[in-house]
Amino acid sequence: MPGFSGPRLPAWLAEELADGLGGVCLFGSNIDNPAQLRELTDAIHAANPNAVVATDEEGGDVTRLHHREGSPYPSMAYLGRLDDETLTETVAAAIGAELRAVGIDLNVAPDADVNSNPRNPVIGVRSFGADATVVSRHVAAYTRGLQSAGVGASAKHFPGHGDTATDSHVALPTLIADAATLDVRELPPFEAAVRAGTLAVMTSHLMVPAIDSQWPTTFSPAVLGELRSRCGFTGAIVSDALDMAGASAGRGVPAAAVLALAAGVDLLCLGNDLTHEQVRRVRDEILDALDDGRLATDRVFEAAARVGALAEGVRWLRASGTAGAPTPPALTPDGFWRRGPVPPMTAPLLLRLGSPASMAAGQTPWGIAEHLTAHVADALPGATCLTVDDIDALPAILGEHRDRPLVVQGRDLNRVEFLRAASAIVLERRPDALMVELGWPDHDGPARIDVVTYGSGRAAALALIQLLADGSG
Repeated sequence: MPGFSGPRLPAWLAEELADGLGGVCLFGSNIDNPAQLRELTDAIHAANPNAVVATDEEGGDVTRLHHREGSPYPSMAYLGRLDDETLTETVAAAIGAELRAVGIDLNVAPDADVNSNPRNPVIGVRSFGADATVVSRHVAAYTRGLQSAGVGASAKHFPGHGDTATDSHVALPTLIADAATLDVRELPPFEAAVRAGTLAVMTSHLMVPAIDSQWPTTFSPAVLGELRSRCGFTGAIVSDALDMAGASAGRGVPAAAVLALAAGVDLLCLGNDLTHEQVRRVRDEILDALDDGRLATDRVFEAAARVGALAEGVRWLRASGTAGAPTPPALTPDGFWRRGPVPPMTAPLLLRLGSPASMAAGQTPWGIAEHLTAHVADALPGATCLTVDDIDALPAILGEHRDRPLVVQGRDLNRVEFLRAASAIVLERRPDALMVELGWPDHDGPARIDVVTYGSGRAAALALIQLLADGSG
């Protein structure tokens, strides 16, 4: 399941699909608008009707369909905080209906990680919460809603990426948890996804020494065996992208593909922007592994059968589901955490502290900034949006706007060094500032947090504008 460059299907990829390639994974660079996307997915399915077309459309900070303007849907963390399973199911059904309309078969969601580590650099607001029971209920609700619209779900990142402090895009994390902790914290959300009928489960690239001290999950028959035996999953196991450092650093994508297949992965997500030559190398390595005994023929045919069953499962969902979906209510500040009452703002300075996006989310508009100028002007006349990436520029900006209400926004204020330092400068000079956490809150850090939105996408930003204009009483 390779990614590729551009909004049109390359001739080489059409040929590979016609020759039986299992599917493709679409990223923001492949998507311009709904009409173009439907044309692209139609071309993929024309080349191979059984190809699985996948993408990451979680809602909140991770969006591919809305990468240009930000997601209109709330994050999973926001939904978990509200703890309304009907709302979660409705949101997922709406996402599913939108994906179905543009020809997407598989949504690489929901996130079934329990975000027990507030310093987690890659999960955070993508998780429904830090409590396994809450996460399990909402993973099941999201799965039901998504698949009711005719799009397959892929719960991720098995067996749980929530208690880590390393991003597997850039290194290999280790999940330090004993078997008892795995049983009560990490695995229940995946069991809930299986009971809800998820068509697929995605692996994580992390070490789980309580089960296997030698191989990361994606290459571990022992860890993947837990998904089959403990969770009772019989569907397709999908790898996280094999171009991530947690999988391919020091070995390369082709070798990682062989290890993943041999361990029990059925569908290989290779990564983004691949070339024909890179895909050929993966295929050639698999053929070599079949010849030299590293890979059993039966295992490859088993994987192919499960991918075929995944495609058939999507067709069944579409035949039995509904083409439309209820429109979820607009996100409101009701799900925000607030330290205390928030007064209505008059002509505030809306200061956004430069906050790097995770590689999972990519570059999308976030927070209240220039991309929402029209909404700000309507709700907060006289407000000014500024983004600061240089800490040396901060004192002068604070001095220039010393007489205005100040709202400071950042993602992971107590995790990112720049944000901690910038917050300290702000609070020293403007203790009256309203400090808004757009990411996962770490209330034990040095930066004071006044409001938590549980997401930085468009829906969260619009609700924050509403809160600043109306106040919270």
